[in-house]
Amino acid sequence: MNLRRLFALAWKESLQIWRDPRSLAIALLMPLMQMGILGYGVSLDIKRVPLCVFDQENSQQSRAMVNSFVASGWFRLSRRLVRDDDVRDAMDRGSCSAALVIPVDFSRRLSQHGSAAVQAIFDATDVNTTNIALGYAQGALALASQQMYARWAAAHGVAATRVGQVDLEPGTWFNETLDSRNFIIPGVVAVILALVGAQLTSLTISREWERGTMEQLISTPVTALEVMLGKLLPYFAIGMLDAGFCLATAVFWFHVPFRGDLFTLLITTLLFLVVVLGIGYLISVRIRSQLGASQVALLLTMLPANLLSGYTFPIDQMPGAIQTLSLVVYARYYVSILRGVFLKGSTIDDLWFPIAGLSLYALLILWLAARAFRKRLD
Repeated sequence: MNLRRLFALAWKESLQIWRDPRSLAIALLMPLMQMGILGYGVSLDIKRVPLCVFDQENSQQSRAMVNSFVASGWFRLSRRLVRDDDVRDAMDRGSCSAALVIPVDFSRRLSQHGSAAVQAIFDATDVNTTNIALGYAQGALALASQQMYARWAAAHGVAATRVGQVDLEPGTWFNETLDSRNFIIPGVVAVILALVGAQLTSLTISREWERGTMEQLISTPVTALEVMLGKLLPYFAIGMLDAGFCLATAVFWFHVPFRGDLFTLLITTLLFLVVVLGIGYLISVRIRSQLGASQVALLLTMLPANLLSGYTFPIDQMPGAIQTLSLVVYARYYVSILRGVFLKGSTIDDLWFPIAGLSLYALLILWLAARAFRKRLD
């Protein structure tokens, strides 16, 4: 391999990138846009669920029950209803995702028995939101019930016994605030690097075919390996700049805790870029149209990275066949590494499985990419 020819080819590719507005937009603007859109737009936290209240009694006790829901911060009082039919109407119109119905004898039952029933109705068209809101409602109801029972017991001279009661003292590690942004943002970095890297390099060889410069490239004494490395070096530098920008944005803008070491992050990011750039180059060699190569690169990066990498959906909750299929999704390994390094402070020893998977992927892709290009016009 001749280094002079290699760097000359890399310089030529750098000039083509600089003169191509589409490549510059993908390299510079897409990471910025994706970090902003996905960082702010994707969230698994459900807050201020719109709540409609049908309080048939409107007593001090019933108002205290409603206040316990609103004061929790999980619910937002959207409407107060006055008729039974208003509950269905509010649900149908989307005015509320949950409705709290307090019966007319709520206070009487509390004073006589120390307990009373209320009804909570949820709009289950969005199952995920409903499950979370149901847990919120149970928590708010349990707190209000405990306070009301304590007041009833004091008024009737009854000891509020705790015999046989088990108190749960939960402890959360790695994401103490339970902020879904800390879980999502590292995955966003993997998705952006996969998309940008494959999109950019999918245009390298196909651009030569469309511009009619492939004959000149083939007539030169450069080898197939020099073509591959010369084409990929500029994009590798761009990929590292994009990676640095995305990772710095995650830490300093979105305040995702970083507990690992930079060396582990650097090594694994290099491996991941080798994989995504190699995939893009392989696509560019096989498909001579820039539009076709770009579409295939989008298909092979965006969908697997979003659906099967664990970025948004936990892999261990998928069917067994899909979990097995996810083993061939390279973004899965990088997402696991990013979350481990950011949140857990994991080292290379802790992350040996995803690092080994990413290393094998990099070797396979480089081998296929090196064999794919042939200095022929057919």
